[in-house]
Amino acid sequence: MKLKQRVVLLAILLVIFIFTKVFLIDNLDTSAANREDQRAFQRMLSGLRVALDPRLEHTLQSPWEIAAQWVVPREVYPEDTPELGAVMHAMTTKKIIKADVGYKGTQLKALLILEGGQKVVFKPKRYARDYIVEGEPYAGYDRHNAEVAAFHLDRILGFRRAPLVVGRFVNLRTEIKPVATEQLLGTFMTVGNNTCFYGKCYYCRETEPACADGDIMEGSVTLWLPDVWPLQKHRHPWGRTYREGKLARWEYDESYCDAVKKTSPYDSGPRLLDIIDTAVFDYLIGNADRHHYESFQDDEGASMLILLDNAKSFGNPALDERSILAPLYQCCIIRVSTWNRLNYLKNGVLKSALKTAMSHDPISPVLSTPHLDALDQRLLSILATVKQCTDQFGQDVVLVEDRMTLSHL
Repeated sequence: MKLKQRVVLLAILLVIFIFTKVFLIDNLDTSAANREDQRAFQRMLSGLRVALDPRLEHTLQSPWEIAAQWVVPREVYPEDTPELGAVMHAMTTKKIIKADVGYKGTQLKALLILEGGQKVVFKPKRYARDYIVEGEPYAGYDRHNAEVAAFHLDRILGFRRAPLVVGRFVNLRTEIKPVATEQLLGTFMTVGNNTCFYGKCYYCRETEPACADGDIMEGSVTLWLPDVWPLQKHRHPWGRTYREGKLARWEYDESYCDAVKKTSPYDSGPRLLDIIDTAVFDYLIGNADRHHYESFQDDEGASMLILLDNAKSFGNPALDERSILAPLYQCCIIRVSTWNRLNYLKNGVLKSALKTAMSHDPISPVLSTPHLDALDQRLLSILATVKQCTDQFGQDVVLVEDRMTLSHL
């Protein structure tokens, strides 16, 4: 063999070797990441049941101090939370030392201060579990049980971006009225034999109070995030206009996502992927009302999109509002870890996991069977949407490795 031929052959072999090595390394990295996703999923399943137990491992700290230390820019609580049950037990049992009208918003709620100085938001029961909310996908009162279910779904999806929520029964006559502010107390009334209140909010009306069963009111309590983590409110880029006959740009512009990718904070960093995750989350729970969202203040797009205010969910199990998924099917990107987790939850695993996670809640059963069934059906729709994207653009474009820095520039 001539020298020139040998050189060419060696060059070809070298190119093959380099490409083979790169391919194997990439595959090894991918499989290692997938294996870690699988292990994380198994850890989540093993810790699904949260017994409300008052015992703390860190006996020198209060449950409120422990929960406050959990919060970091990308998590409200860590993956490993052996004291989650103790914190949630405190949320549902600690003495109420002050009650006031809720923070600003459209829906009825109360702000409670629990023993030890911890703030929680109380949302009262307005509907029976099997009540179907008709009309627009964002219609009706807030659903307290939806907040509980959404928190546990956040755990199951591995996002860990929703504040802690647990069900609680309160005695309005003995627990709330004696410690209520004049502003809240002025909204109390008696309807038949039931104690009721209507609070202060944009849609609060004396003619539409929330009523207890006698004096006992079922509701949910959401743990207030630590004051050292102030929140910043953002307009959701896929928000609705809420005006009949007026469409938002994303509802008619097929290239809308390209425009979003050119604006801060969606032009780099994790925020756009958070929007996609949130679309998946909201579609599963049927929440079409996320017109704004919160992140931590002055984060320059680095902190998570916090999954606050999930009560406009689980209203109609027969309604699958596909427009909620617009960020996913318009951008056609999704985190690899989210994609893996969704696939692990197929074949009834999601329904079973959520039912198990909520089984120890004081207001269990949290959801009716039709709502649980709807979750599994909606999951299939999400998976089909991603497949359409991968068929069109390829997996390398659609499935984004979220362990890397994301840039759309």
